[in-house]
Amino acid sequence: MDYEKELSKLKDDLNKATNLKYKAEAQLEQLKKQEEEIINELNKLGIKPEDLEQEIDKLKLEIESMFKEANELLPKNLLENK
Repeated sequence: MDYEKELSKLKDDLNKATNLKYKAEAQLEQLKKQEEEIINELNKLGIKPEDLEQEIDKLKLEIESMFKEANELLPKNLLENK
């Protein structure tokens, strides 16, 4: 067994693992900042993070209702003649 070669490989692997750790920590910090920004935006809108799914469902229903109303307000008889 070539101990110098094995030791060199271990050092390289340790450096790679250390670099990966630093990248992961930086990414985690960035994600935490993004989470904080999103929570701040939700607070500005008066929405609690735990209520977000309900709010999304409510907005979807509101959008669907507005599309339905817009379609009902279109003069179908004029559109069918063209």
